[in-house]
This record gives sequence, structure tokens and C-alpha cells, in this order.
Amino acid sequence: MSNQGTGKTHSNVLTEGPSRAAARAMLRGVGFSKDDLHKPIIGIANTWTEIGPCNYHLRDVAEAVKQGVREAGGTPMEFNTVTISDGITMGTQGMKASLISREVIADSIELVSRGNSFDGLVCIAGCDKNMPGAVMALARLDIPGLMLYGGSIMPGHLHVGADGKPASGGNEIDITIQQVFEAIGSHAAGKITDAQLEAVEAAACPGPGACGGQFTANTMAMAGEFMGISPIQLTGVPAMSPEKHAASREAGKLVMDLARAGVKPSQIITRESLEDAIAAVCASGGSTNAVMHLIAIAHELEIPLNVEDFDIISEKTPFICDLQPGGKMVAKDYQDAGGSRVLAARLVEKNLLNGNTPTVTGKTLREEAALAVETPGQPVIRPWSDPLKSTGGLVILKGNLAPEGCVVKVAGHARIHHTGPARVFDSEDLCFAAVNEGRVQPNDVLVIRYEGPRGGPGMREMLAVTAAIKGIPELSDSVALLTDGRFSGATRGLMAGHVAPEAQLGGPIGAVREGDTITFDIPGRKLTLNVSDEEIAERMKDFKAPEPRYKRGVFAKYAATVSSASEGAVTT
Repeated sequence: MSNQGTGKTHSNVLTEGPSRAAARAMLRGVGFSKDDLHKPIIGIANTWTEIGPCNYHLRDVAEAVKQGVREAGGTPMEFNTVTISDGITMGTQGMKASLISREVIADSIELVSRGNSFDGLVCIAGCDKNMPGAVMALARLDIPGLMLYGGSIMPGHLHVGADGKPASGGNEIDITIQQVFEAIGSHAAGKITDAQLEAVEAAACPGPGACGGQFTANTMAMAGEFMGISPIQLTGVPAMSPEKHAASREAGKLVMDLARAGVKPSQIITRESLEDAIAAVCASGGSTNAVMHLIAIAHELEIPLNVEDFDIISEKTPFICDLQPGGKMVAKDYQDAGGSRVLAARLVEKNLLNGNTPTVTGKTLREEAALAVETPGQPVIRPWSDPLKSTGGLVILKGNLAPEGCVVKVAGHARIHHTGPARVFDSEDLCFAAVNEGRVQPNDVLVIRYEGPRGGPGMREMLAVTAAIKGIPELSDSVALLTDGRFSGATRGLMAGHVAPEAQLGGPIGAVREGDTITFDIPGRKLTLNVSDEEIAERMKDFKAPEPRYKRGVFAKYAATVSSASEGAVTT
């Protein structure tokens, strides 16, 4: 019997013919029927875990996806892969596992899918590295498939007094995990009590879902919609929304359409669709981590993309989404306002979107934008006449400290210049101790190095440091931070950037000495260590990279093969 047009184009080798009786027998042993095995086989890659709210509900999402696949004539086969919670591991050595997990997720999805010759694939993702890891796997495999976001958490509710601090009987406000990190800094500075910190902690996460602001998870979920590899509007439905089951079931039906039509990720993820994803990141004040992740996705398809491309698009794309951490609202508010179709319509209106590449819905992004339904009076996605900033939420600096580029998030603060003395720390932990012990002064530039992809390894975020700074008012709007690791976008008001190449690879950040002055020049797109090129070269003559922090296991393998962050921190 011919399977032409049914979508069963790969799994024949696994399930068809007398020679495959043993394979069919084993699959029947776990509940698949004879008829099931002659249908298109759709892999369901699930990042479910019990170690954090971002992924905790994904078994329910997977069941809905599988229902949609069955209704559309396919047979779903679910398998699991790993995840690391950035928010939970933040500030510990365990956070080094986060970026490394992106590669492990991509590798494991690829392995199971190649091993089982799936006809199509749905990757269900919930936390920061899940989304790029899933899309990287889809790009490598190049079989019909899509990435479905598990959805954002609902905001928590906290009563606060007139001073903005937790107080019983005060006004109720919405909060996210951002307010917890800021409360940690306030508590460390003696500004709030143990009981007030506990009140924030208890209120911030009312159930499953990814962190509610435009942090990495929501940024990459939105990027997936604009790239076309995630179904627009469906993927943005919050985790605990009554609409989540139906949205997830529809995604299961969509993958069957893709399998029957033979539409592959390489036809969807193109240079133009990546540019559209970048425009959405810039317009929404999204995470700087999108730079590294989108470059990594482009690398999988051999599409040229570099840090300068982000700056070019950001320069012409106003920041219009009033989303935390640069603004006030959360992901649920964005979806309620009309979601990514409305933002796409805005970008079409200003001729900032290509939008002509097919997406997993079967429509182009421009066709999806034409279906936008904007909630009247919504305050989240602003009109072009009233942007938060006239340019995008991130900029790329270059200079003698960042020959490969320095990513700076400008959403959430107004400073455009900063010059100050360098305070040099060879790990996040040492800098955190200095902040907590009062050894950091206004105007300082905190330089944290040997935290890059190879030196960390794993490129930790500096949230322990940025949260501690946020809790000290005289520091939060006056110091700057520079790192070869990552910095967290979850702390507002701080000028911060991450540079490449990293210190471990001989990057000039390794030449910085205590007391040197460093200048951030946002309009001029320059990052400068204010010493001569000759002096930098002289200092680097004696440079010797420290011994690797891990000598065996996955951290050691990663450190030995990972590229620069400016190249996506991909492994080869």
C-alpha cells in the first residue's frame, strides 16, 4: 500500500513489512495497535519535569497535543528530555548547567527522532533553554515539525503599603519572579524584613508556567512565532488558561498537516524569518539571550547571522511593548491584548517585517498579521506614536574590550553614557560578596570574568549580583556591569553588557586591572577600556588561561567544544 500523501514518509523503515514484525511486536507491547503502527508516527518531545513551574504542567499539554495528532490521523509517541530551571539554579554553580542543557536537549531530541524515524515532531518547551534547544533539533532533523511553548505563568498578587513594601491590608499589585529577585536585594541591604521577603516569595508564583515577564522564555517563545516554527497565538496561551488544552490539541493537528504536505523547518526558518524574530525581540524589549540563541539556530541551517544584524534591526525598530522587566505588564497581558498577531500587524504597518515566509500554520506571517484582533484600549502593545523608546531594546557595542561585540539591554534604563573605575572579579561569587559587604561604590564598573561559555563553563547569569545591586538604591542606577558570562534582564535600571571573546579564550576583558576606567557609549556603539592598545597587548603577553574547572563529564565535554558566544555558543 502506498503512503504517498499520508505523511508516513520516514517511519516505513521502522514499522512496515514482514521484516519489521519484531519492532511492531515490541511497540504493541506498550499499547500501540496494528492500525496505529501503519499511520504516520509523530514524535512528541516533552521537557516535563517536577523541578520547576515552567515545565511542571507539560504532561497535560502533551496529552492534548497527542489527542490532536490522533484526531488528524497520526500516531503520537511521547518521549522526554532534560531541562534546567534558570530561575531556581540562579546564583549557584548549578546555573552553569543551564546553557549546557540547550545542547543536551537538542542532541537528545535529535537522537530519539533519528533512532525512531519519526514522520513529524512536536517539541513541547517550557523554560529558557528548552525553546532554542528544541528549534535547533528541528533544524538539524529537518522533518515536518513545530515547537509549542508550554505557556507563561499567571501573575502573583501581593498587598503593599504606600512605600511599595509588602503590608497586610495594603493595595493589591501583580508581581512576577522579578519582584522576588529584587526583594532578595532589598533584604540583603536591610530594606525589608524576613517576613516581608517571605510574603513576596509566597505570592510570586501561583502555579505552573514560565516566568511572566519578557525574560528569555517568553522572548524565545515569541521569536518562535515570528520565525514561523511555532503556531502564532496558540503558543502564547498562558499555562493555566482554560484555552490551553484546545490550543495544544490544535498544534497536534497542525503537525499532521505539515507531515502530509512535507513542509520542513528549512522552508520556514530562513534569513528573512530570523530577521522577523529579531524585530519582535527588539520591539518587545526581549532578552539579550535571544542574540546567542538565534545565532545558534541560524548556525544549524548554515544561515549567515551575526551580532551586527541585531544592532541594525534594533536601531530602526522602536521599543513598543510595555512588558517587564523594561516595562510594567506581563505575558498574560500581552496575549490578552491580542498577542503576537497584533505586534506583527504593528511591524507590518511600519514596514519592519518581511513576513512572506510560510509558517507552521500554513499562512505567512503577514497573513497572520491580517487576522489580528486587538483588544480595545489595551495598554501593552503601544502605537508607533507612543513608543517606550525610539529604538529597540538592545544594542551592540564594539571596541577594544569587545572586538566580537558586547550586547547591552537598554530597555528599562535611561543612561546612554557611563565611565567608571573597574572593579575586577574572577567569578560571580566574588563580586556578589563584594556587593553584600559594601565594597562597591557608586559609578563603579563591575567586571566579572571567567564566566563565559568555556571559562564557566556554561555562561552563568549574574542575577545574584544584579539583584543585590538593585536592593541598594545608591548603586542600582549608578553602577555598570560587564561580564563574559551573561547578565540577567530581570533587574531594571542597571547598565550591563556581556562581551566576546571571553577571558578564557584570551579576550581583552582578561587584561582589565583594578582601577582602570571603562566607558560605555551607547549612541556611539563603543565599549572602551581607557588604556592604550600597546598597554593591552603588553598585559596579554603573559596571559595564561586558568585550568578548566571541570576535568571530566558533561561540563568538561562542553568546555572543550563550545564556540564563542558571538557565534551562538554552539558545540562542534
